[in-house]
Amino acid sequence: MIDSIAMSTASSIAPLDSLPQPTRVRRQPSLDFSVTGLVYCAMMMFMGIAAINSQANLLFGVFGLMIGILLITIAINWLVLRKLKITRVLPENGVVAEPLQMSYQIENRKRYWPALSVTIAELDGADAFMKQPHAYMLHAAAKNTAMIPAELLPRRRGMHRLNRFQVSSSFPFGFIKRAWDREKTETLLIYPPVARVSERLTNLLQSSENSGASMRPRRGGADEFYGVKDYRIGENPRYIYWRRSARTGSLVSKEMTHVAPPRILLLVDTFLGTDPSPQRRADVERGLGMAASIVDHCLAMGMMLGMVARGSDWIHFPLNRGKRHRRDLLAALAKLPTNSQHDHQELVEAAYADQAASAATTVLVTPIDVRLSLGERARGGTVVVSAANIAARSWFTFDPRVDFDHMMPIEPTSAARLEN
Repeated sequence: MIDSIAMSTASSIAPLDSLPQPTRVRRQPSLDFSVTGLVYCAMMMFMGIAAINSQANLLFGVFGLMIGILLITIAINWLVLRKLKITRVLPENGVVAEPLQMSYQIENRKRYWPALSVTIAELDGADAFMKQPHAYMLHAAAKNTAMIPAELLPRRRGMHRLNRFQVSSSFPFGFIKRAWDREKTETLLIYPPVARVSERLTNLLQSSENSGASMRPRRGGADEFYGVKDYRIGENPRYIYWRRSARTGSLVSKEMTHVAPPRILLLVDTFLGTDPSPQRRADVERGLGMAASIVDHCLAMGMMLGMVARGSDWIHFPLNRGKRHRRDLLAALAKLPTNSQHDHQELVEAAYADQAASAATTVLVTPIDVRLSLGERARGGTVVVSAANIAARSWFTFDPRVDFDHMMPIEPTSAARLEN
């Protein structure tokens, strides 16, 4: 179900001024001189010119020594990067604006020579993070493995592909920086940002279900009296209704109701329209963050939650609870594309059958300010959460580092257009 979510061609192409700006990626040349190295080379050339002009043996000796140091630096620099096996250790997923810990496992396969002062930098997939991912290793002995951490801060949701990365070193003197490119394709899923949800929204969801016409008592709990039934061996004897049992001559027990938490059906609207503005795109991304926050909050409270959204096709998640259900819903929201054909009215109609069958409270998350009449709210138990509404925004407290203007993933076609 989740794998079927894909960006349609019509909705993935956006004006260049509305595309998210990519993270700056710095790629080192394969062989480069640092400022110190350039100064050293200038001094070496000056020493060589002085030796030729003066014909002094001492200056020739110093000039030859400086050339030897430069050649040794180049050789050691090349030797340090040889026979290094680098493996990424990625977490299962990440969340926008929440620190993410990944590691690099560096295996030094050289027989005698250690690996010293090695830097690793990602070249592909860096646009998923606030800064280009970097990691630094000071030392790895011969035939040993070192694990170096890298703390990242995701900035865009979606499935991100990591492939090329660069391994560089300036050991031993920092004169020369040598860099080699490596390739290993891996993917990392970034969830939308999760905010702290206000109790006002929770109370609104509970009151909406309690006022709905479809609210029915649920048997099987221990909260309120529901009726009587025949007593069965193995049931709790505390629930035996002795007065009724004395009249009927057979044991009967009380049947109690269970006050269940609200059942939520989440409708996620990603409709942009025919001419989307940057503000509209930001509201869509904010709405996805609100939807992710509702998923996290409701499932943490033990509520039953389902979801209906529009990707390349209609996406339906039945009511359920648990950690696996939370992971599936957040993964679907992370991959959910925008659309320019299906508005919130079609979304409500598509979810009507699910809502009627489950008797759940409908929560519509939309980028526009939708107002329902009192009759529609009472009849369907619908709560509207609009990303464009100031009051609805106050129900969610996001991390200040979340940038909804640049939270959407960069598609390959969009990235190529930005490069051109």
